[in-house]
Amino acid sequence: MSTLNGCEQGLCPSVFWARLYGMLKAMKYRLKPTKSQAHLLESQLEECHLLYNHFLAERKTAYEERKESLTYYGQKATLPQLKAACPALRHVHSQVLQDVSMRIDLAFKAFFRRCKTGEKPGYPRFRGYGRYDALTFPQYGNGCQMVDGVLKLSKVGALRMVQHRPLEGTPKTCTIRRSSPGKWFVTIACDVEATPLPTTGEAVGIDVGLLAFSTLSTGESTPCPKFLRTDEKDLKRTQRKLSATTKGTPERKKRCNVVGRVHERISNRRTNFTHQESRRIVNRFDVIAVEDLSVHQMVHNHCLAKSIQDAAWSQCATFLSYKAAWAGRAFVAVNPAYTSQDCSGCGHRQKKTLAERVHACPCCGLTLDRDHNAALNILTLGQQSLRLVPRSPSL
Repeated sequence: MSTLNGCEQGLCPSVFWARLYGMLKAMKYRLKPTKSQAHLLESQLEECHLLYNHFLAERKTAYEERKESLTYYGQKATLPQLKAACPALRHVHSQVLQDVSMRIDLAFKAFFRRCKTGEKPGYPRFRGYGRYDALTFPQYGNGCQMVDGVLKLSKVGALRMVQHRPLEGTPKTCTIRRSSPGKWFVTIACDVEATPLPTTGEAVGIDVGLLAFSTLSTGESTPCPKFLRTDEKDLKRTQRKLSATTKGTPERKKRCNVVGRVHERISNRRTNFTHQESRRIVNRFDVIAVEDLSVHQMVHNHCLAKSIQDAAWSQCATFLSYKAAWAGRAFVAVNPAYTSQDCSGCGHRQKKTLAERVHACPCCGLTLDRDHNAALNILTLGQQSLRLVPRSPSL
């Protein structure tokens, strides 16, 4: 591969920095806590949920009454006094409590960042009961450690887990998460070194859609699986049963878990599909060019919103990005403007409606599938962005 953006040894920027500083790889395992351990984890989540609301109310009151902006370090310093006033906080590891104040700080930083860019962000909100689902240990080995297929947690004990693969690299952080159906998972972030794959000398442009999930510049296409549409009947049936129950009853909680399991099943199938597609592409091509789509704005079209979210374009692009950096591939996201209207043969621009699925150029006579033509344009733009081909003026 040729030198890209001045990086040494012919590496693309993502690979260069990955080799220089390493990468974080998350290992996710299923936990099997006992009833007493699950109760302890639930109580710790509830204490963190109350502490989160306390810190948020403290910041809001300080600004409204004194025009004072509290900081992460200032709120973290109040934890000893809070533990003395509320002994229940002593049942939670100290660094997990510090992470709660970090989350509040990150929420306000994101709020102010969006305000500066001219957006209309929502003010950080209070968490309701059951809306705090994760405990984070910032330092692996301090309160959490995995030994012989067992996760040892401070103030909880040894939790059984399904260790389907060993840890790689140096563990850094550990997060315990509760899913909506009530399952428990642990995610351990490890610092590992990138492992580049052998070069293949091939490049590809990828156009995503609703009829075909992806169309490659090679002419290959993958049909859209539509996981949500497939299980929509089951989802509607479980949601109707949920609506028929009374709020606050044990029966409603059971129905909520059933609905959560259906959503989880759909999400797992979609994630598995995007993992397999991204891995197949990364293993095959050295240069990968995709569209830099603004899915958040595209879902404002209510006729296509459900289908767009079901297609998981952003998830696939994210998987391609990190897997490409991991494997030593060049990944680039290009501006999608006019990629479907420009001719990949001569550059002539001809407007088309969404109903026109065939590209027929009146200038050069090129005729091919609309998505294939867009994929060829995306590949050309990607190669120009990476300076692999000279940038030529449009005709």
